[in-house]
Amino acid sequence: MTDEMLALARQNARDAGVANVHFLKGLIEQIPLPADSVDVVISNCVINLSTDKAAVLAEISRVLRPGGRLGVRDIVAENRLTAGERAERGSHVGCVAGALAKTEYEAGLEAAGFEQVTVEFMHEVADGMHGAIVKAVRTATPAAKGLPVVQPAARAGCC
Repeated sequence: MTDEMLALARQNARDAGVANVHFLKGLIEQIPLPADSVDVVISNCVINLSTDKAAVLAEISRVLRPGGRLGVRDIVAENRLTAGERAERGSHVGCVAGALAKTEYEAGLEAAGFEQVTVEFMHEVADGMHGAIVKAVRTATPAAKGLPVVQPAARAGCC
């Protein structure tokens, strides 16, 4: 988020009379919150923009409490598309060249310690590329499940 985006979000919250929200500026690969401190993570087409999606998913898992929920909208590719075909479609619909395939998204969430993972296609934005709703629940830490723990990148970037 830029400073301007944060200022607008804070003004919108004030205008709506919403007092139970707090906005933080940070990187999605390095969320500025303590572990096990969040009940719900929501996002609207931001994970797709990261060049280190494993770090993003690991960070979301880290900040969520056990039982915490993830609910995001993102661009997701059909499994039939190769990485090259996905990149090719990026020029047609904006920054979708980095979109994960459905099974990659599911596997990434499971590797980060999520269960009850669903990726539901909503509408097609290009051939084989969809706006999707992604949901998951953090019921165990990756280490507790015997999975490798992905460490956040020292430097984060975006497309």
